[in-house]
Order: sequence, then C-alpha cells, then structure tokens
Amino acid sequence: MNERGKSDRFVVPANLPNKATAAEVGEERERAKGNTDGETRPGHSAGSGVSSELGRVREVARQDKDARFTALLHHVSLGRLRAAYWAIRPQAAPGVDGVTWADYGQDLEDNLQGLHERVQSGRYRARPSRRAYVPKMDGRLRPLGIAALEDKIVQRAVVEVLSAVYEVDFRGFSYGFRPRRSPHDALDALAVGIERKKVNWVLDADIRDFFGQLDRSWLRRFLQHRIADKRVLRLIDKWLAAGVIEDGEWSATERGSAQGASVSPLLANVYLHYVLDVWADWWRRHYAHGDVIIVRWADDFIIGFEHEQDARRFLTELRERLAKFGLELHPDKTRLIEFGRHAAQRRRERGLGKPETFDFLGFTHISAKSRTGRFWLRRITISKRMRAKLREVHDQLKRRRYQPIPEQGRWLASVVRGHAAYYAVPGNTDAVSTFRYQVTRHWFAALRRRSQRTRMTWARMGRIAARWIPKVRVMHPFPAARFAART
Repeated sequence: MNERGKSDRFVVPANLPNKATAAEVGEERERAKGNTDGETRPGHSAGSGVSSELGRVREVARQDKDARFTALLHHVSLGRLRAAYWAIRPQAAPGVDGVTWADYGQDLEDNLQGLHERVQSGRYRARPSRRAYVPKMDGRLRPLGIAALEDKIVQRAVVEVLSAVYEVDFRGFSYGFRPRRSPHDALDALAVGIERKKVNWVLDADIRDFFGQLDRSWLRRFLQHRIADKRVLRLIDKWLAAGVIEDGEWSATERGSAQGASVSPLLANVYLHYVLDVWADWWRRHYAHGDVIIVRWADDFIIGFEHEQDARRFLTELRERLAKFGLELHPDKTRLIEFGRHAAQRRRERGLGKPETFDFLGFTHISAKSRTGRFWLRRITISKRMRAKLREVHDQLKRRRYQPIPEQGRWLASVVRGHAAYYAVPGNTDAVSTFRYQVTRHWFAALRRRSQRTRMTWARMGRIAARWIPKVRVMHPFPAARFAART
C-alpha cells in the first residue's frame, strides 16, 4: 500500500505540531481529526453517501508522516465516480465537448462504466478546458477553465482519494476548499485569535495570480512526497497539460492550474502547504519573539503579530520564500497595518488617525469597542461587494420587469436571504439592512417603469416589500461561541 520513503524535504522539517494559539489549538488537535474521519460534504468532493474505503489510507497517513502511497487509483471506483457525478451542479456550464449533466445522465451507468474502465486501464484522456471570464471587483476579468463533464467527474473522485492523505497533513490554520471548513470557520478563527492573543500588527497578504503562476515542476515534487502511484500522478499531469480552448483556438498552458477545475483547489492547498504553511509555522517557532496567528483561505491569508519587528522581518523573508517557488505578493493587495486592542490609543498618542482596516472573505475588519468599552473586532460588509451585488440585482430587475410581482418577490426574497445568510453576523445588521433597503428601492424603480400611468407609491411599495422581502436579523453567533462549540 505504501513505502517508507525518506524523500528529500527541501523545504523545512515538515509537519511540526502547530504552535498553540487561541485560534488554532482546537482546529489542529480536534477539528483536523474530525475532518479526516468524517464523510465529505457534497459539492466539495465526490459527495456524500460513499462508503469510506479510505479509512486505512487515512490511518496510515496519520500514523506515518513519511509514508508514500503506491496504490491509490483503485479507490477511484465506479461508486466513487457515480457519487462524483451526482455531486456536480446540474446547471453547471458544459466544457468543450458541449455535454451537459443531463445529457450524460441519459445513459449514466453505461457512461460511468466506460469511464471507469478507461481510467483504470490508462486509456482516459483529458480534454482541454473551455476558457471563460468572470468580472472581478476591480473591473478586471478573472479567467476560468471550464472542464468537460467527464474530467469533472474523475477530478472530483481523485480529489476525494487524495484528501484522505492530505487532510491529516494540512495545518489547522488552512481553511480554503477543505471538507467541513467554511469561510465562517476561518473568520471565527481569525476573530478569536485577534481578540485572545496579543495581536498589534496585521499582515494582509495576497499572492499575485497564484493559480496562473503555480510552478508545475515544484508541484510534482511536492506531490511525490506522499503520492508514489504513478498512475495518479499521470492523471494530474494530463489535466495540467490539457491546455485551454478560447474562441475555437487551442493553446498550451505551461504554468499554473486552471481556476474552475475541481482538482485545482486541492493542488493549490498542497502547493501552499509546503511553500507557505509549513515554513510559516516553523518560522514563528524559531524566530518570533511574541504571539503570531495565521489564517489562510487559498491564496489569501492574514497573519497577526505581537511585535512590529517580527512582522517586518517575516514580510521580508516571506517575499524571499515565495520567490524561490515562482510566486510573489501582490503589491497593491499586501499591507502591514497597526491593528488590535491597543492600536487606536497608540496611534492617537503619536498624533495619527484611526487604525486602518483590512478586508478578508467579504468583510472589512475594524478595531472597535463594545458598549462596555472592551476591544471588539467588528466586521462589516465590504462596500465594493455590496455595490457589485446591487448592480446585479438592478440588471436582473430590468430583465424581469414584466414578471408578476409574486414571481419577482420570490426571486428577490432568495437574493436577500442568501445575502443575509453570509453577511448577517453580529455588528453588521446595519449593512445588511442597507442592502435590503436598496433592493427594495431598485424594485420600486423597476415597478414604476412598467407604465407611464403607474399607481405605485412608496407606501404601497412598503407593503409589498414587507410581504416578500424577509426582515433582517442576526444569522450567526459571536465567533468565540461558535469556535468553542466546534473545537
């Protein structure tokens, strides 16, 4: 099943126990264990309902940190491929082959049996990704690679198998695209860490074009630390080398991993585990003179420091570290700021203004005080995110202008509920209420444009909004309460 390999670690001594910080003790010692033992949440890998034949793999990976797994492909079974198919969103855009989820399901069992035979015999061939673009908040376009349906199925199944190995290796402060870890888990850990540890400086870091600049030769070496099954490694190489098709023209991709591919988040986490997580954990143990907390979501991460000297030294050495592996910090999105419970007072003593804020996972984080005068990490919706969502609502209302009011109301109710489900955290009800009000205002304007003789008044609009658009209430507990309950 595996071989004992003392492979060249070439980074730093791997898998040292995590330094005990308030935001990570529970995550590392309890939560990570739960992540690897439990079933995988639908939509994040092959889906639920798959019996766990991977228990032995998890146990060996947990007990032997040097084990290299030589036989993994047989775990990509027909049942796992079937579960992967059912985990794919039926409305997902098709790839270059044009095959939709519904098309493939017309003859599902025969299709899956043929796919399984091709994967196990080595005759499976990856198709190029279809290039698509989605707008970013700064107005630029983010390139996505939309895989063909069979590639999505196989990638999801392989990700589930590889996760059995890597979930026991990944650090507790790594949250992005991992089973049973949500953005709010990362936000809770960050809030608890800042409030309980001595955090006076925050490094808000973002890696420039990470998915596009990921070095594949390094990625292969990282994967080979744990994976010795050449058939699995060849599958990953096939996906990386398949290229993209844009406007009917195929082009090769020499670097990176396509955003949008099911396998990309896992590969990104493996890459950053060795490049960043293991190194940062080792650095804070050997060089930091005070508390250091870390929370990472994919290529976006926040690191809190007790001492400014530690923060500046870490930032300098981080740039050097990333450069060794073909990466660099985004100059406009990476900042070191004074932040925390003493930031306001210290800046006031130096004749400076209020502490700066930072954005993470949709929220602007603010050094604030509660009504009792205690330090409070307040989180409010990033204004750009709210404006972008309201523009979407405005554009959609133009297309839905002549739909019946109940139909419009049901759609807008789902929009507001979805927004509140994420953003309605303690301290952010004003921003969520503003979003609800602006949605109502856009709806009012759309209804008035239906006719030049409209009888729609704001009083009537208020009654319609009260009927269809849900009221705002806090949807999440305080971070410390949920963090304690989950860890």
